[in-house]
Amino acid sequence: NVWCAAGKGTFGTEEMVNRIKASSLEELLSHRRIIVPQLGAVGVSAHEVKKQSGFKVIYGPVMARDIKEFTAAGFKATEEMRRVRFGFIDRMILVPMEFMMGVRYLVWIIIAMVLLSGLKRGGYDIDLLSSDGIRAAGDLLAGYLAGAVVGTLFLPWMPGRAFSLKGMWAGIIVSAILWSMQLTGGRLETAGWTLMIVSLASFITMNFTGASTYTSLSGVKKEMKIAVPLQLAGVVIGLAAWSISRFI
Repeated sequence: NVWCAAGKGTFGTEEMVNRIKASSLEELLSHRRIIVPQLGAVGVSAHEVKKQSGFKVIYGPVMARDIKEFTAAGFKATEEMRRVRFGFIDRMILVPMEFMMGVRYLVWIIIAMVLLSGLKRGGYDIDLLSSDGIRAAGDLLAGYLAGAVVGTLFLPWMPGRAFSLKGMWAGIIVSAILWSMQLTGGRLETAGWTLMIVSLASFITMNFTGASTYTSLSGVKKEMKIAVPLQLAGVVIGLAAWSISRFI
């Protein structure tokens, strides 16, 4: 994501100048022009690139597919080329990436929760793994999907401006569905799962800020300072409630 990299500084003036020099670009080209994606403009200072490398920065279209038409038109972009879209289909394309980013951690967490599901007042019952364990795995996966899929796809319609808040609502919706299907256990266990699912969904959706087109680095940092401690607290309290429910 060029916009995300530019915002974080990993796609910026210094990096561009270094890459131009490292690739000896001046020896490969007869001109001194370099096309930069429009969404990379926040991290690139055109006059500094010119000063340090001799290359003139031309801010190209938003989408790479328009570069050929852009160059054919004498490096002039149409209004359509400049328009940034982030509709339902655009977000849907990003869902697999959002899902895969944390799936390796999810697998280990699910394994741990399945094994812990064998705990009960009288000790450990391995037979519970095929009932409570499977339910725990399903609830965790549902919480992850609430953030990676529901929160991502229905982002504009979720209440609130902060992505963490939107993810929270996605988690609440999924928790309500699981509760209505009686997939969250007794009252205390349900309370525990609700806190964990909502916190997980909130965190996953908050991470989608890096793929969106209308968040800022400073805004994301500010949001995380408030949201992460609350998400962590939700997971800890939820896990405690779930654990206690195993023994009563």
